[in-house]
Amino acid sequence: MSQFLSALSEHAFLQTALLAGLLASIGCGVIGTFVVVKRIAFMAGGIAHSVLGGMGAALYYGFDPLLGALLAAILAALLIGTVRLFWKMQEDTLIGALWAIGMAIGILFIAKTPGYAADLMSFLFGNILLVPTRELWFMAGLDLVLILTVALFYRQFLAVTFDEEFARLRGVPVAFFYLLLLCLVAVTVVLLIQVVGLILVIALLTLPAAIAGHYVHSLGGMMAIATLLGGLFTSLGLGLSYGPDLPAGPTMILLAGGVYVLSALLSRFLTWRGALRQATRA
Repeated sequence: MSQFLSALSEHAFLQTALLAGLLASIGCGVIGTFVVVKRIAFMAGGIAHSVLGGMGAALYYGFDPLLGALLAAILAALLIGTVRLFWKMQEDTLIGALWAIGMAIGILFIAKTPGYAADLMSFLFGNILLVPTRELWFMAGLDLVLILTVALFYRQFLAVTFDEEFARLRGVPVAFFYLLLLCLVAVTVVLLIQVVGLILVIALLTLPAAIAGHYVHSLGGMMAIATLLGGLFTSLGLGLSYGPDLPAGPTMILLAGGVYVLSALLSRFLTWRGALRQATRA
């Protein structure tokens, strides 16, 4: 870790990587909380893996792969949300089909793209060290969109997340805000694919929020803690992977996963001890 700290002040690419991880953590904390509370991780996974088709098409036609990822993610979110709202009995099958089709389209475009698609492979498996400085502005813009949208419609998202029927009775357009929430998940996926790649994106999207949920039960508190934990995991993972020359993305996920397991055990122990104390007093 000391080797990483000394190199951080000398190498601009490490500073860029650190900032990319922190920017990704903002979306990870804010939207990941909704994903965990609403229990839509499988849908988020479908959105995440569908974007490979958009990235492959964008690279093939000479556009920015992240722009293709964003368009494909929003399209997948709208399709998956429509499936959830109107074809709920076939939800799992159709989401799985969209997941597979998106991946297959992406692989076909990769195969037909002239030259070696190294950048696209880094999106698939994650390489935070290759994030260009110009993409930081793109990530910051996506974070701003997420924060402003959640701030403007916080009460509506809260109602849709916890009780759709009650929200519908209160006149909230549930279908609209549900689809909007999935679109925000899509934007967050695009934020995270540069850090950990499509394969591991769901872990970083859900683990910090799940850990926060062990100790706080308010949505705002979970968002704040999950954002801090996301920044901690990305920064520490980057530092721990630097010395041994390990892939940064998987190191971050292993760190987050280890903390989640320990947190789950601690939470269970605290619950058991509290119940034991109440039984003893009774």
